[in-house]
Amino acid sequence: MCRLFALTSSEPVSPMDAIRALDVMREGHDGSGVGLYLSDLGGPFESMKGSPILSGIFTDAGVERLDAFMSAKGFTLKHDLAITPRGPMPTWTPRRDRYIVRTYDIPAAWNDLSEDEKGLGYLKTRLELKHMGLADESITVFSFWPDTVMIKEIGDPLQVGEYLGLDRPEIMSRLVLAQGRQNTNYAINLYACHPFFVEGISTMTNGENTAFIPIRDYLAAQGIPGYEGYNSDSEVFTHILHYTIKKLGLPFEAYKHIITPLKDHEMSAHPDREFLSKLKQICRRLIIDGPNCVIGCLPDKSMFMVQDSKKLRPGVVGGRPGIYAFSSEICGLDLAIPDRDKSQDFQPMHLDSAIVGPDRQEIKVCRQTQPLALPN
Repeated sequence: MCRLFALTSSEPVSPMDAIRALDVMREGHDGSGVGLYLSDLGGPFESMKGSPILSGIFTDAGVERLDAFMSAKGFTLKHDLAITPRGPMPTWTPRRDRYIVRTYDIPAAWNDLSEDEKGLGYLKTRLELKHMGLADESITVFSFWPDTVMIKEIGDPLQVGEYLGLDRPEIMSRLVLAQGRQNTNYAINLYACHPFFVEGISTMTNGENTAFIPIRDYLAAQGIPGYEGYNSDSEVFTHILHYTIKKLGLPFEAYKHIITPLKDHEMSAHPDREFLSKLKQICRRLIIDGPNCVIGCLPDKSMFMVQDSKKLRPGVVGGRPGIYAFSSEICGLDLAIPDRDKSQDFQPMHLDSAIVGPDRQEIKVCRQTQPLALPN
């Protein structure tokens, strides 16, 4: 099993706080990879919230191609955060030419576009860059989005974090998702390392999605930019959430009804039974099979945890007003927030969605038995 840890904090925190929590759960990951999603950024990025940030790994030749591509597109470099490895190279970590975290000013022609139009432009730009580098691995892109940094690398999470110098204040953030990978199903591939990201939505998963193939085929057939790749069976969780919110226009609470719908007899007394019955029928190919625990972030900076109906992967949420953590194991939570009221820790069951909003004041729990706040 992989190990997951996430922090949502009113004040910027170091990604090393999450990585150290992963380290105390190290029996659940094998050093085959670490992934980080950082948002609601502090440091130099605090004043650049609306500018897209490119995150990835490049060869020297790939950087030259990147510069030519971005210049031709009309993007101008605004800020370049140098990530310079230090100390001994971690076991299994390849030598890299460049780790890129760069902020850009958008093309002048984009200034009058809506936020949705800009977002589609960022997405398509990322995909173009990704495709440019697939053949020779000169360009590996994890994200190109405002207020978002993603870092992924092969190796032990703690060793990689120290090697990349991730304890520096320039890369602190208020939202952190971190995964320590347990390589069970696929070759070690950076695109297979969680978290996954599309248009302001990110998720990571501990588990095995045995319904992966039909879900992947359904999503790939929708013709929606970004629904591709699938080097991991868990990437579909991000895309289903994106599909729920961005394409179906439904609230987050509907996500659970799509991936793990109520059984017919459970639905019979539900106040939204007609809607939920139709949703279950329409989205039946997006129903997951477990076991899976999913932790993720929404565009409004909320953080959540859900379980599938089998509830065979551990997960706990706890903290205090101003800072909350979502963890695969309580020991990770204990390390990160030892001074919390432990009686308030919450372990979501199969009908629950645990959510901490952008105000970071409390854990809210919505159950599938409750009414949905449906759009008119």
